[in-house]
Amino acid sequence: MQITLELLEKEHKQQFIKYNQIAFQRAYTEEFGESDEMILPENDIENSLNREKSVAYRILNNGVWVGGIILSIHKITHHNSLDLFFINPDVHSKGVGTKAWAMVEKMYPETKVWETHTPYFEKRNIHFYVNKCGFKIVEFFNPHNQDPHMPHTSSDGLDYSFRFEKVMINH
Repeated sequence: MQITLELLEKEHKQQFIKYNQIAFQRAYTEEFGESDEMILPENDIENSLNREKSVAYRILNNGVWVGGIILSIHKITHHNSLDLFFINPDVHSKGVGTKAWAMVEKMYPETKVWETHTPYFEKRNIHFYVNKCGFKIVEFFNPHNQDPHMPHTSSDGLDYSFRFEKVMINH
């Protein structure tokens, strides 16, 4: 396995969005069944890609596109965020995500804190962030503690999520 991160080029943007939606939709479907609603709307991905501090990468395994990642890099505070991270479900549990994340940490050694979020039903993500990457759960969003940055949804389970942080040891 040879994992590489490649900056997202404009010609790959629409496919990046599609692959991201497929990965998120499959996770939702596995937990709740089929839904007519797109769990991760194209507009949400576009907003993440178009933020001022955003940088996006394609994740390649031996040259084959297997995932993607969108980061927000804050060069003054060094409190960076992992906005979206997806791996093709066909290559889950092969170490691709773990290796890709390790590469991100090496690419941004000045980071003091990494932050990310995931829905509560995403047990695979929770395991990945906590047990593989060293993040800590720092907040649980629910109807009594609503995420101020997320719209409320009609989809079961999407109003429940976790916020994670990883404080980098070198800072």
